[in-house]
Amino acid sequence: MKRHEKLTGCFFAIFTVIIWGSTFISSKKLLVFYTPAQIMLTRFLLAYFSLWLLRPRRLSLTGRQELVFLLLGLTGCSIYFYTENTALTYTLTANVSIIVAAAPVFTAVIAHFTGEERFRRNTLWGFLIAFTGVVLVVCNGTFVLKLNPRGDLLALCAAGSWAVYSVLLRRTSHGMDAVLVTRRTLFWGALTAVPLVLLDGVPYPAAPLLTPSVLGNFLFLGLLGSGICSVFWNRAFHLLGVVFTNNFIYLTPFITIVTAWVFLKEPISPLALLGAGLITAGVVAAQMGPKEKTASV
Repeated sequence: MKRHEKLTGCFFAIFTVIIWGSTFISSKKLLVFYTPAQIMLTRFLLAYFSLWLLRPRRLSLTGRQELVFLLLGLTGCSIYFYTENTALTYTLTANVSIIVAAAPVFTAVIAHFTGEERFRRNTLWGFLIAFTGVVLVVCNGTFVLKLNPRGDLLALCAAGSWAVYSVLLRRTSHGMDAVLVTRRTLFWGALTAVPLVLLDGVPYPAAPLLTPSVLGNFLFLGLLGSGICSVFWNRAFHLLGVVFTNNFIYLTPFITIVTAWVFLKEPISPLALLGAGLITAGVVAAQMGPKEKTASV
């Protein structure tokens, strides 16, 4: 891998997790007016149409490829967000954050068995170190963990769904325009989110959209969180590999508590700071590969 490609991929990945780690604030404010399914559908639609404006041309696909994009829309959009948000209604936020943080190692296992990337020992060590840090960050000095089978299983489904999406995206989108790939994925994500909104049986309130703060939060989630960042994440996959890129997800919980400290005045404990250090060490350890042997002359 060329150095400039690796740096570019790391920039895309780090920028994305910073945004994704901040989106919970917008979601939390929007939940006052909308259901999780309504927020999910709205952000997908905003992202989809914004990417149409960015790249106004069609993506020519075969029937088989279209089916794969349906699976991408389900696993990476509707199923992932719905199971994660629904899990929050049954179990503690800490449980969900910790379980979903296992997505990178699930990805590494699936990538190994599908022949996409080999599972390396450093991946496991990096996971163990970073996951310990995630636990410290998520608990943030308050160790209150209570198992709830239904909620925890839904969170596990979210992590598994993201892992399947990651490997499938890597295998499918090779050689395709990242914007067009992301847009088509969002199309199926939005389409499969419609039944979930209908199942809620709650009318969609249009009046709050006239409020600058509500509209601004939706634009942040849709244009940046689901639009631009999804394109960046796709590019990072191709530059760094699916396992390498997904390891940056470990940083998300710490970014979340930092943004909560800045915008919501929620405190950060010394244990959370220690956790941040462990996460960083784990990400670095997971990225380290065996040294290349130099030929003797």
